[in-house]
Amino acid sequence: MEKPIALDGIRMHVVSTAEGGEVNTETLFEFTQEGSIVSARYAGGKVRLGYLVGSLSAEGLRFRYAQIDHAGRLDGGHSTCEIGRTADGRIQLAEHFTWDSREGTGTNIYEEIDVNPS
Repeated sequence: MEKPIALDGIRMHVVSTAEGGEVNTETLFEFTQEGSIVSARYAGGKVRLGYLVGSLSAEGLRFRYAQIDHAGRLDGGHSTCEIGRTADGRIQLAEHFTWDSREGTGTNIYEEIDVNPS
């Protein structure tokens, strides 16, 4: 039986961004996890500062997010994520997001940053 994926201490970046998304390859996510509670602080690219707060259950990973861009625009929304692994074993999230503060939906793909490349 495969061990559940844990996100505590994981750093990720976005490798694929939806047209309506604000995050990009320059956005760095730093995750923490305490039991079923998962959060991340993120910044970079268009995003000055953002936070994900959510929960992990048998149904999957769900987040609420809030962020501010470099122009001072404050936005937020919600998302669900599918958790998997890349071919080389790094953690990957497929985030399906919906903005609450403006129009737009889409999917972003996050991948774990390999902190010990071979």
